[in-house]
Amino acid sequence: MFKIPIGQKIHHNVWILGFVSLLTDTASKIIQSLLPLFLVSVLGGNLITVGTIEGIAESTSAIFKVFSGVLSDYWGRRKELAIAGYGLSALVIPVFALANSPVWVLIGRFGDRVGKGIRVAPRNALVADVTPPEKRGAAYGLRQSLDTLGASAGPLIAVALMYTSGQNFRACFWLATIPGLLAVLLLVLGIKESSTRRSPQNPLQWRALASLDRGYWILFAVTLLFDLGNSSDAFLLLRGQQLGIENTFIPLSFVVMNFTYFLSAYPAGVISDRLGRFGLIIAGFLLYALVYLGFAYARTQAQIWSLFAFYGLYQGMSKGLLLAAVSDRVPVNVRGTAFGMIALATGVILFPANLIAGLLWEQVNYQAPFIFGSILAIAATFLLVLELRNLD
Repeated sequence: MFKIPIGQKIHHNVWILGFVSLLTDTASKIIQSLLPLFLVSVLGGNLITVGTIEGIAESTSAIFKVFSGVLSDYWGRRKELAIAGYGLSALVIPVFALANSPVWVLIGRFGDRVGKGIRVAPRNALVADVTPPEKRGAAYGLRQSLDTLGASAGPLIAVALMYTSGQNFRACFWLATIPGLLAVLLLVLGIKESSTRRSPQNPLQWRALASLDRGYWILFAVTLLFDLGNSSDAFLLLRGQQLGIENTFIPLSFVVMNFTYFLSAYPAGVISDRLGRFGLIIAGFLLYALVYLGFAYARTQAQIWSLFAFYGLYQGMSKGLLLAAVSDRVPVNVRGTAFGMIALATGVILFPANLIAGLLWEQVNYQAPFIFGSILAIAATFLLVLELRNLD
């Protein structure tokens, strides 16, 4: 009988990184679940403003993702860069509490996303560095599951704070600094990176980059195409608000999404270690396409809540597995660079993705950005299916 082992023989660094992600996502989701409403109802922004801020923040920070990955490969040290990234995200949280215009929100989002840009590639490489290939699906799935547990806790805390404070957005933002700072402390004290240092090597040399094979570049292209239609979750929240979900309860959408993400990410990773990654990734992409069509045509709040749950399931079936698939295909000396290059490309594509979504909503109708995202997800799935023989 097939059994899913609960965290068996997974390196303690992966657990620590998972709990650091849990705390960081608790802080970020308190903010993120309220920020679109804060922008629109308090600061007077519109949907184009929301899309532009999200796009600029994500795309600009993408530059830091590739450079942090390259630096982590060059130095052979990843922990310090991860600390810098998590630390910056924690330090900019008060900017949201002090914001009196959309420009302040842009500065805060930019700082937070730069922090994420600095930490993502080294963190993902840290997981691969301590995990053998046959357990990488489980390792990435475990870290994603703990991450999403925090992403569920954050909106719950936001709902409680909004309720008890009389919808005081700024008080919620101030209290979000606590888990952010605790995450940095845990990272500093908990991660034990190998003390063995090697001579610095340039991972951008042609010989090093040539080790990235066709399979890596296929995954690169598939991710890029998919993410062009994968706009910010802010549009999902605003769709829920459009159908009558009250502001106080909008953050619960993240709870629903991240609960199913939490339940599915680790089992999906374990299954992928046993049966292969790409069948689950393809199923996840197709589920996303259906979910986005659902957001376009939903008519009731019950339908929207169900779609939030299925959106989390899509994430559990694909996000960690894509990271594992990339780590399977790159040698250790360019691992951070490989993750950074994909993060750079997807970060850059998020600017047009969010801007297009905002424009489609404002200039066409609310259904258009979701239909657009669904079409691109199907196109990315088709490309992945065509190239499966080069990936296996």
